[in-house]
Amino acid sequence: MSNRNKILVPEARQGLDQLKAKVMNVNNAEEAKFESAEEQGIPLDGTYNGDIKAKDAGKVGGKIGGNMVREMVRMAEQQLTRKQ
Repeated sequence: MSNRNKILVPEARQGLDQLKAKVMNVNNAEEAKFESAEEQGIPLDGTYNGDIKAKDAGKVGGKIGGNMVREMVRMAEQQLTRKQ
């Protein structure tokens, strides 16, 4: 199965990383991943993490992604309110 989590606009990578850091209230996107894993009790190290369960990896990414979506919806609603 192919990875469907590809960014459609590669130039948006920096903006997405900034949003991820903002949502998780950390300095950078990489730090967000480790903080989320720590909150969930999932051991991540700075090198190879291929031995963790897919379920655990999903918990880390799911929390970050869910928060990013909520923030984007909030920002869009705010923008629509200003236009009216």
